[in-house]
Amino acid sequence: MKSNLIRFISLFTTVFLIIQVNAQNIIVDENLAAKSEPLKVKIGTQGFGKIAKWKFGEYEVVTSKAGWIKTTSKSNLFNTKTESKTTQKFSFILCNQAGDSALVNAAKNIEIKAVQGFELFPSFFVGDNELKLDSRNFTASININSDTTDTWILLMNSEWGSESENTGNAMLTNGTRKFLIFSASSNINGNDKRKIPAQGYELRENNRTFLALQYYGGGMLGMNKNMVWIDNTQEPKMKLILAAAATAIMQLKLDEVAAAE
Repeated sequence: MKSNLIRFISLFTTVFLIIQVNAQNIIVDENLAAKSEPLKVKIGTQGFGKIAKWKFGEYEVVTSKAGWIKTTSKSNLFNTKTESKTTQKFSFILCNQAGDSALVNAAKNIEIKAVQGFELFPSFFVGDNELKLDSRNFTASININSDTTDTWILLMNSEWGSESENTGNAMLTNGTRKFLIFSASSNINGNDKRKIPAQGYELRENNRTFLALQYYGGGMLGMNKNMVWIDNTQEPKMKLILAAAATAIMQLKLDEVAAAE
């Protein structure tokens, strides 16, 4: 009995070490890596009517509110055409160690249109099943210390359909400055051999990366491996805005995983 326990512990330790050795984060821009340090993200409990208690570096969610998921749907007489719309809202306050606060109000909207075959006889259908539209839009407003004269807007929109390509676009802007958002991965140039690589985003302005975030660590047990990199040369207010945007995106991704389960 004792011998079997020792073998099990040895095997578990070996597997754990292999996972740790093979673990890779998203590829971070060299200039950003030189001006930041990787901040491990702690995901606190997500209570009823709340979002997760995100915490990384000097940033922490101190209060939050999550609204109900609202879904409406309709179809024609024979259910050959269906439409559904889903909306969810959440808000939170993210603070830094200096006591500054970022108020974030976010909303996610999903619209799906589909056609499906009509069952004329048992197991005999007329027409094909086809996705006509899959539109997913995420918006968030960010204000620092309740200053409504300088509002930042986070936009992440994508659209798929049989008659249109993916028209995804994403940015963070206040009308004067604009950070474009690009996907990031650990599998650039095929350097990550895992079937599921780490995934994240980069925020760039004029080809310079100011923020990187990882919302999925890839491989086994990848959901709790969030990381954030913030350019330390930015003023505290701008760093807080970037941190708030990163938190909103990570919550969005966390909600997507929960909805898929």
